[in-house]
Amino acid sequence: QVQLVESGGGLVQPGGSLRLSCAASGFTLENYAIGWFRQAPGKEPEGVSCTSITGAITDYVDSVKGRFTISRDNAKNTFYLEMNNLKPEDTAVYSCAVNPTYYGCSNGFFRSWGQGTQVTVSS
Repeated sequence: QVQLVESGGGLVQPGGSLRLSCAASGFTLENYAIGWFRQAPGKEPEGVSCTSITGAITDYVDSVKGRFTISRDNAKNTFYLEMNNLKPEDTAVYSCAVNPTYYGCSNGFFRSWGQGTQVTVSS
């Protein structure tokens, strides 16, 4: 059974950093595309960053380019989202997701999801 558990969210001041982790179980992460998504109150879900199985394709939403980095550690069956220079507009619930095939960084293309972790950027 595919299970994803996020951790690392919290409250951070503008300009600060957080690293989100997504621990996977029940499957072998190296065979899956991975992604991070977020949803702020009153807004549509948004693909933040996704990458294909091999990493040959990596996508970032424009608003996080140069600040966020997606990565994976297949040996630990875990993937990450490093977030730097956080801004108040980054405040949202962040969810990780996986899919056996990479079609793009859209929530409709990912089959399995974690429960989400809150990230709040505020002074």
